Amino acid sequence: MDKRSLSISGHRTSIALEPQFWAALEQMAAESGQTMTALICSIDADRQSDNLSSAARLAVLRWYQAKVGNATS
Repeated sequence: MDKRSLSISGHRTSIALEPQFWAALEQMAAESGQTMTALICSIDADRQSDNLSSAARLAVLRWYQAKVGNATS
């Protein structure tokens, strides 16, 4: 697990994710023209669970699912 710290809405937090999830989040941020912090902030704003790490993993899953769905259309 890799742990990274960032500020969300003015408070510091940290997220622990596997390196593969960080790589996917970096790709998501690059493709959307966002910084990693901006992407994590948007995931935080939209999350349905209390756990930001889980919300980030689910965001990556949805992103990959959308890519697969677009590839088969």
